[in-house]
Amino acid sequence: MTTMTTASPVPAPRFADLLAAEWLKLRSLRSTYWALGVSALVVIAFNANAARADYVDYPHYNTMMRAHFANNALFDAFTDGAAMILILTAASVGAVTVVGEYSTGLIRTTFAAVPDRRALVSAKAAVVTAVMTVYGAVVASVSFAATQAILAGRHVGLSISHPGALRVVVASALLAPVCALAGMAMGALIRHGATTMVLSTGLLLLLPTFVTDRYHWTACVRNALPFHAWERLVQVDYGHVPYLLAARYPTTVGGAWAVFGVWWAVAALVTVFAVDRRDV
Repeated sequence: MTTMTTASPVPAPRFADLLAAEWLKLRSLRSTYWALGVSALVVIAFNANAARADYVDYPHYNTMMRAHFANNALFDAFTDGAAMILILTAASVGAVTVVGEYSTGLIRTTFAAVPDRRALVSAKAAVVTAVMTVYGAVVASVSFAATQAILAGRHVGLSISHPGALRVVVASALLAPVCALAGMAMGALIRHGATTMVLSTGLLLLLPTFVTDRYHWTACVRNALPFHAWERLVQVDYGHVPYLLAARYPTTVGGAWAVFGVWWAVAALVTVFAVDRRDV
């Protein structure tokens, strides 16, 4: 007589287990260390070079420029060029976390092991957000400390307690996870490495350079882009520096923070639902 046994159902993995698995995937990629490490050094070097240039030129600045030099010191803390490098790095890392699994076919094994796609991709988004937030915080903090130390040689370096200084550091740090989630969303929709990178670069870096604030509607598009939201947040004395041209239709500080939040939330939702609704 043969006894039939019924296999007990495999319990669904806990969200903490999914987080641990996604963290293991991300940190096991050598490209992650190279991308984050090299880009961090380049970003810090860009900012330090801007501070060095102001250090050298400061004796030649006129009275008006010296009176508003705190604005220059905050610009040196995180420059436009450094922000562009950070955006490209963050979007690339975010895209690779999704596209890499599709290109190697690992995604089939992953979904077979964890059928709950939404939970899995939510864990992936959470890990990418955490890692890129730490990356952004380190790069922004070190950049601020290095640039202000250089400018301190002219007695014009600022402390983090200076009005607006903390906002510059926080905005620059949060630019990384926002753009990383945008890269993830593009990767989930396109699923092709080269195409994802081209479109991510076009959306996050090239489009902001082409859209002007000449008309109200173009200004609305411009203000809704992460790069220009970041620019508004780091312009602490906006509209009060005589030698800087103010935007025709400026956004508010609150509006710029809202742009960051909306891009992060929408990108996370697009990533989760794109992976959940489409076949592998």
